[in-house]
Amino acid sequence: MSLHLSSNSNLFLDNHYHYNSISPQSPFSWKPRSFNHHFKLSTSSQLSLQDPIHQNSQTPPPKTQKQQHPDQKNVSSTKNYVWVNPKSPRASQLRLQSYDARYTSLTKLGESLNLVMPNEESVVEVLSELGITPLEQDAVVVLNSMGNPETAILALKYFQRTIKMKKEVILYNVTFKVFKKCRKFDKVEFLFDEMLERGVKPDNVTFSTIISCARVSSLPLNAVEWFEKMPEFGCEPDAVTYSTMIDAYGRAGNVDMALSLYDRARTEGWRVDLVTFSTLIKIYGVSGNFDGALNVYEEMKALGVKPNLVTYNTLLDAMGRAKRPWQAKSVYREMINNGFVPSWATYASLLRAYGRARYGEDALNVYKEMKEKGLELNVVLYNTLLAMCADMGYTDEAVQIFEELKKSETCKPDSWTFSSLITIYSCSGKVSEAENMLNEMLEVGFEPNIYVLTSIIQCYGKANQTDDVVRTFDRLQDLGITPDDRFCGCLLNVMTQTPKEELGKLIGCIESANSKLGNLVKHLVEEESNNEVLRQEAGLLFDVISKDVRKAYWNCLIDLCVNLNFFERACVLLDMGLTLEIYTAIQSKSPTQWSLHLKSLSLGAALTALHIWMSDLTKVLENGDELPSLLGINTGHGKHKYSDKGIASVFVSHLRELNAPFHEAPGKAGWFFTTKVAAKSWLESRTLPELVSS
Repeated sequence: MSLHLSSNSNLFLDNHYHYNSISPQSPFSWKPRSFNHHFKLSTSSQLSLQDPIHQNSQTPPPKTQKQQHPDQKNVSSTKNYVWVNPKSPRASQLRLQSYDARYTSLTKLGESLNLVMPNEESVVEVLSELGITPLEQDAVVVLNSMGNPETAILALKYFQRTIKMKKEVILYNVTFKVFKKCRKFDKVEFLFDEMLERGVKPDNVTFSTIISCARVSSLPLNAVEWFEKMPEFGCEPDAVTYSTMIDAYGRAGNVDMALSLYDRARTEGWRVDLVTFSTLIKIYGVSGNFDGALNVYEEMKALGVKPNLVTYNTLLDAMGRAKRPWQAKSVYREMINNGFVPSWATYASLLRAYGRARYGEDALNVYKEMKEKGLELNVVLYNTLLAMCADMGYTDEAVQIFEELKKSETCKPDSWTFSSLITIYSCSGKVSEAENMLNEMLEVGFEPNIYVLTSIIQCYGKANQTDDVVRTFDRLQDLGITPDDRFCGCLLNVMTQTPKEELGKLIGCIESANSKLGNLVKHLVEEESNNEVLRQEAGLLFDVISKDVRKAYWNCLIDLCVNLNFFERACVLLDMGLTLEIYTAIQSKSPTQWSLHLKSLSLGAALTALHIWMSDLTKVLENGDELPSLLGINTGHGKHKYSDKGIASVFVSHLRELNAPFHEAPGKAGWFFTTKVAAKSWLESRTLPELVSS
């Protein structure tokens, strides 16, 4: 008789499978069936009186009513354990005979199969160590220890030939698990078909493992396909599988199904893992539901699921899409405080967030830090930075970034890169630099697109090079480019900067690009023109241009009227702009203060609105009505990014020229105030002067 030891630290039991317990990380588990011949060492260090394992037989030897201890004492069958000092040499010897030792040898056997040639002869040679009739339990341990899908399939076939299976599905499941470990989803379908041909019915663990294999292999569509096969085989997904499918449906693009399952998960209290939470945050971010992304993040933390670097990067990306750089900063600080080191993806998300929101200094600081750490940007990130520089007038910074991009070994400038540089030079009025950049763009094989040509025309317009504007416009036809609303708006803006005697050259371009805009412009510049016809033409134009350019068009049209001293036509257009709600909230009134708000207007439109407001105030006095105690004009305190001037600076001199009693308010930049008494005295004494041109 042999004595057998069992311990709470039994290696086999520490690695056992609970067949009905499934998790995304370990898609199934298996609990060994009870064998009468395995060794046990209990917590009280008792001795088992059971017989030893017979490795060459699947049938354990029969039990006897009584077993005899080596000390010749009889032990009742109801008490099979006797205390042994765990420090005793005998205990060490008996431990070597336990299933712990056997389990260790089986796992090593499985690991050795990963290294042999993937042919039947090599696999059989290794497995012959198990004897003629290996145990089904041993087969599971060996397969579960493997990490080579080629030899795992051969080992499975060997066990199928040599063992009379009671739970053959378990062997298939552990083989599918090997596929999952190796991310070899391409082998799943072949083995599954073979499984069905042998008459083995798949169970929940089968599908759970296959779905997990598809998930870790980044094949969400395949995960969805196998999940939807489950009812066909009478299998019902459990809560963990459903939770896994939230991630799979989200990655597969079925957002509605993913969110539906997530709602169910919250209602029924399913455990959702970190990967799935990250996918949900991404779903909400990409779909534009940025508050939803933040809510998922907070729910995740409330459930005790700690975010990892991927989660933080996903949330940073969502906040960048939302143009919420302040929240991106908050998430980034939390990430750093929790001990995470920013990755390339972290910096990229921050750069996009700050760049899109025009947080110039923050974006440039992130760029500087990336360069210091030796992290290379891709061309998309470079273009994000350059587009931000173009919008903010960071000319010197843009030139430096562009030169560093050209030195990069990982990426090269594309058409958008050149477009941003040309825009920067054009807005600054640097004609030669813009032309040189255009030539460099052509030399590397990029044709200018409509954005580039729009910028070039703007540049020539600033420099009063009207013939070059016309030449560039003609180039559109050569390139087969159709002028859009923004391009026509650029032509219109150029007209506001062009001397009167050269306007005819540009009218022809505008007529060719947009006939309705051309007709309206012709009526505006003609000395003799009917205001009613002007209204009709303006109404026709309003109906065909996109909403996002209407204010820009109207500002330019009014500026053109002001430049030509056609004050009445400017008033007609401003009145139409108010009626059509192109301009809103220009005036505000309270019992104590009336204000004129000019921040969203061009200079010509602002001057027109000012003189109409003065006329309205005069009519109030003429009608015997009272003015409020305070009158205010809000021009805003900003200036154009490529100019030192804003409406406020122009209004200082213009109000002084009108001898108007409005004065800049200390501590309220962009505001000009006057009192009721001063305004009344001035309005009564003045006659309406001609509108002063800017």
